[in-house]
Order: sequence, then C-alpha cells, then structure tokens
Amino acid sequence: MKNKFISLLLLFLLVSSCQSVKVAVDYDKFVSFETYKTYGFLKKGIDRAQINDLDKRRILRSIEKTLLEKGFAKSDNPDVIVNFFTKENQEINIFNNSFGNFGYGMGWGWGFYNGARTTVTNSTKGVLYIDLIDNKTKQLIWQGIGKGYLTTDVEQKDKVIDDFVSSILAKYPPKI
Repeated sequence: MKNKFISLLLLFLLVSSCQSVKVAVDYDKFVSFETYKTYGFLKKGIDRAQINDLDKRRILRSIEKTLLEKGFAKSDNPDVIVNFFTKENQEINIFNNSFGNFGYGMGWGWGFYNGARTTVTNSTKGVLYIDLIDNKTKQLIWQGIGKGYLTTDVEQKDKVIDDFVSSILAKYPPKI
C-alpha cells in the first residue's frame, strides 16, 4: 500500500512539473487582423526588458520563427511592431506530509505521534508579454500573456522559451 501511495505521489509530481504555459490574450475587436502581413521589433521597448541579452535573443528568434510560420515577413516599414517584456517571481513550495497517528505501543505508552516530513523547493515562475502595435496608429492591437515555470538549465532554455512564445502566438490572430 505504501509503495502504491509513493508511486501515485511521484506520478502527480511528474505531471504537475510538466505543466504547460497558461495563456491569456486581449485584443481590439474592431481591428481587421488579416490586413497585417509584415512585422518589425520595437528596439527601445525590448532593450528595457529586465532579462539578460541571451534570453532576449532567444525570445526574438522564437518570435521571428513563429511569425514567419504564420506567413509574416520582416520589414523596415512593418504593418505591426512587436514588443515584449517579462516578469518573474520566485516561489517557495512547501510540501508537508504530516501523518498524525494515535495509538498505544508496548513500553512506549500511548499518545499522538506526528511523523512530519517537510520538503521545501524553490522555483521561478515567469510571465512573458508579447504586444503587437499598429505601426500607423501606434495603438496596441493585440497582447498575449504567457505564464509558466522557467529553468536555469541552459540545455532546456530554448525549448522553454519556444513553448512560451508558440503558446502565446498560437492565439494570434484572434478568432472573431
């Protein structure tokens, strides 16, 4: 019985650690998104993003790849300007598996036994905002927000960032 419980607990932890990116979008309902065919980046906005230059380049490459797959072309005079910014929060996760028992034991007496075992982990939850701005009107027309867990593993960073970007831009253009 104890092995079954441990197996279920490990399966739950594995599934919950593979959590995907949660996405929310907002957009201007009066915009004809099918008219946008070219894009460019807002350099001043991206320069202000509070992340290192390596991760900025990862995000830029992923956005470019995804927009090209959607049929966009990069332009010096684009229809939409792409900006992004990030936020991150450190989370401390405490798992307390207290199993309280009440009983009587030979030679030990009786009473409440608390076999508590506490596990503390630290994780980083990140938020990526991708803004699309109409280049003519300079108005925000679409915003995608992705929330999920980040990694410090260099081998996994490209995949995690691609997951964030592709999950967010999968919601573009909006289904009106």
